[in-house]
Amino acid sequence: MTTTVTTPGRTTPGRRVRAGLLLQRQGALIALVILVVFGALRYGEKFATGFNLSSFTGDTAKYGLVALGMTFVIMTGGIDLSVGSVVALGGVVAIKVSDHGLLPGLLAGIAAGAAVGVLNGLLITKLKLPPFIVTLATLLAIRGLALTLAGTRAAVAAPGGFQKLGNWSLLGLPVAAWAMFLAFLVGAAALHYTPWGRQILAIGGNVDAAKLMGLPVVRTTFSVYVLSGALAGCAGVFLGSQNGSVDTAAGQGWELTAIAAVVVGGTLLTGGVGSVLSTLVGVLLLQLIFNLIVFENGKGVINISSFWESVIRGAFLLVVVLLQVRLVKRRSATGRPA
Repeated sequence: MTTTVTTPGRTTPGRRVRAGLLLQRQGALIALVILVVFGALRYGEKFATGFNLSSFTGDTAKYGLVALGMTFVIMTGGIDLSVGSVVALGGVVAIKVSDHGLLPGLLAGIAAGAAVGVLNGLLITKLKLPPFIVTLATLLAIRGLALTLAGTRAAVAAPGGFQKLGNWSLLGLPVAAWAMFLAFLVGAAALHYTPWGRQILAIGGNVDAAKLMGLPVVRTTFSVYVLSGALAGCAGVFLGSQNGSVDTAAGQGWELTAIAAVVVGGTLLTGGVGSVLSTLVGVLLLQLIFNLIVFENGKGVINISSFWESVIRGAFLLVVVLLQVRLVKRRSATGRPA
C-alpha cells in the first residue's frame, strides 16, 4: 500500500487540475456576477432595470440562439462557420414571406436556416467532407443567396405587422429573450436526460469508439447541423422583427461571436466536454461587457471606441483557449477524466 504525503503549503497536481476544471466550468459565471454587481453599483438603477434590461436581453437573445446551436456542433468536435450568413438568409426570407402573416414568416425563416443545416449535414456525414471547409463554403454561398433574395439592396423593409414579434414583451422582457431562455432550458434537458445528448458527447469524445459502441454517429452529427441552422434562422427572424429591416451585411462575424461564447462558457473545441447553460453564461458575459462600455462612454470619463468590441472578443477567446490547452495537458498527464 502506497501512502502519499502532501507537504503543507504546496498544491498537488490533482488540486491544480480540479482548480482548473472549476475555472473552466464556473469562471464565466463568477466573472458575470462580478460585472453585474459592478454595473449596479457604478451605474445605479438605469443599469439593472427598465429599458436597459429589456434592450440588453432582447439583443443578447439573437446571439444566444446562434451560440446554442454552435454548442451542440462543437460538442461533436465539429464547427459551423455558416451561421452568420444563415442569420441574414433567415431574416430576409422571413420578411419576404411575412406578407402572408406573422406565423408563415416566422416558420419560413426557421425553415430556411434548417435547410442550410440539412445541406451542411449531408455534405459532412455522407460525403465525409471536413466541417470547416463545408461550412466555410456555405458561409459564402448563403451570403450570396441572401443578397440575391434581397435584390442586392442595402436593406429589406419589413411589413409593419411583422415588427409585432419584436415589440411583444412579457414581465418586462421581450419575447426574443423568453424564446432564448426556453431554448436553453430545453437544450440543457436534452443534453443531460436524453440518449441524443449522451451520443453527442460520446461522438465528440471519441468518434471511433462511438461507432464501435453502435451509436448512430451519422444521424446524430447530421441532427446537430440541422439544429444549428434552424436556430440561426430563428435569430434572423428576431433580427428582422426588432430592427424593422435586415441589412444584407447582417450576421457578419456572428459565427466568431458564437464560438467565443461557447468556448468562454467552458466547452472544449476538441469536443466531448461542454455545458449548454454555461454557453448562456458566456453569451451574457460577452454582451454585458459591451453594455458596460456603452454606460462608461455615457459617463463621459473615458471614451472607448466600439471597435474595441472585436479586440475584447478576440482577447477573451485567446485567453480561454490557452487555459483549455493547459487544462487538457494537465488532465492527460494525471489521467483524470473531464
